[in-house]
Amino acid sequence: MENFMGTGVAIVTPFKSDTSIDFNAFGKVVEHVIEGGVNYIVGLGTTGEATTLSKIEKQAVITFLADSIGKRVPLVIGIGGNNTQEIINFIKETDLSGVDAILSVAPYYNKPAQRGLYMHFKTIAGATTLPVIIYNVPGRTCSNISAETCIELAKTCENIVGVKEASGNLKQIMEIIRNKPKNFLVISGDDSLTIPIIAVGGSGLISVIGNAYPSQVSSIVSQALKGNLKIARETQFKLLEMTDLMFAEGNPAGIKALLSSMGLIDNVLRLPLVTVSDQLMEKIIKAGKVT
Repeated sequence: MENFMGTGVAIVTPFKSDTSIDFNAFGKVVEHVIEGGVNYIVGLGTTGEATTLSKIEKQAVITFLADSIGKRVPLVIGIGGNNTQEIINFIKETDLSGVDAILSVAPYYNKPAQRGLYMHFKTIAGATTLPVIIYNVPGRTCSNISAETCIELAKTCENIVGVKEASGNLKQIMEIIRNKPKNFLVISGDDSLTIPIIAVGGSGLISVIGNAYPSQVSSIVSQALKGNLKIARETQFKLLEMTDLMFAEGNPAGIKALLSSMGLIDNVLRLPLVTVSDQLMEKIIKAGKVT
């Protein structure tokens, strides 16, 4: 499971002005984060606007990422939703030969009970030989994977290897860490809570702001994992203002605005997402000059 220790980046999907995928810019972001020292890349997540991509586009993104990364770092692909059978069909029908693990978000909208969440993830895990990381983000899904359900999945499904925890509930996260199997990973899904989660036994971070600042974020995570919390804090504090700005008008609008100000991508999103306001863009550009 060392492949998924440390810093992962939930990579954006750049678009051209006509909203088609900009693979040239995509390649620039891939090189930027790898050169910044991240440990792995996560594609087709929330930050990658996966819900707006067709199946053909998703396969194109997977193939592109696998080819452009070239096994330099592991590749995790987001495959989730609120229709369990549809997820299984996607896994079976998609070429995942260049993929090292699956990140699967909790079902949204239909709000399953804990037993439903357990069966959902158990069924997904049974449909693939790839490692599976479950993703708990109640703020988006309105369904919280409880500590008990997470631990039950960790103990009964051999290829469920970790959880990306973005509940913001440190007590719940500590309960998972206290009771989990030894090799089960608890990964922060919140840039701002990286150090606290690692301090109580977390395994690392899947970052949004790491798209823009991969070396700084990698330093925070690596220093925190070594127990050098003072050094980690110093870098984390420098990123605090920018991290808040990234989510002020939603993700990935903030990170795409920052990346566009850095000249890496065009500031284009697909509806229903829209670009940040002019006022927020000014704050992002100003904060970027001192970060």
